[in-house]
Amino acid sequence: MTKETALEREMLVDKDTGVNPLSRRKFLGFAGAATGVALLAACKKNDDNNGTNLGSGDTGILNYAYALEQLEAAFYIQVITTPYSGITAEETIFLKDIRDHEIVHREFFKNALGGSAIPGLEVDFSSINFSSRASVLGTAMAFEDLGVSAYDGAGYLFKDANYLLLAGKIVSVEARHAALIRELVSANSFLGNQVDASSVNISRTPAEVLAIAGTYIKTKINASNLPTG
Repeated sequence: MTKETALEREMLVDKDTGVNPLSRRKFLGFAGAATGVALLAACKKNDDNNGTNLGSGDTGILNYAYALEQLEAAFYIQVITTPYSGITAEETIFLKDIRDHEIVHREFFKNALGGSAIPGLEVDFSSINFSSRASVLGTAMAFEDLGVSAYDGAGYLFKDANYLLLAGKIVSVEARHAALIRELVSANSFLGNQVDASSVNISRTPAEVLAIAGTYIKTKINASNLPTG
């Protein structure tokens, strides 16, 4: 198990109680217990002619989040594996932290879902120039903004308050990622266009998010059974 980064420790702290950071293993164990993994076993997750089925209810929303975290983790792994031209030491540290954090998010959902987790997705990053700083950071900004809007749009669909609490902690970290990437692109632009005229976070439905993310996911995803309200 690798040493936790500063960003990982931030995510694992319970900001409501101020409890000391949990180890990654303990956190995953706690999350699985708190959300009733055993109840997820009935989810249909097998691939069919309509693609990889995310499932229904809370399990479907968890698989939806898991799919997005798979995409983000794969992206940042590639960013660090093939650094863009001119990357600075500071940028490398920041992007490694985000990579490690997205891996934590991905593994959290995988462990929480247990046997109901969808398989690993095949990604397609052929449209991204990983040697270009502008291409990498522009894509990172788009992914982080998409992730925040996805969590904001799906949170109200959860029936179990435990899931909502844990998703809320993850989206708070994703929002920090989005702000950091924007600062790397352009100083003092951390807020960007992620709030509306009333300063309310922009949200997207699962259908809207998957339509955008589908550009980078080769695996066909069937989200037809996800809750809509």
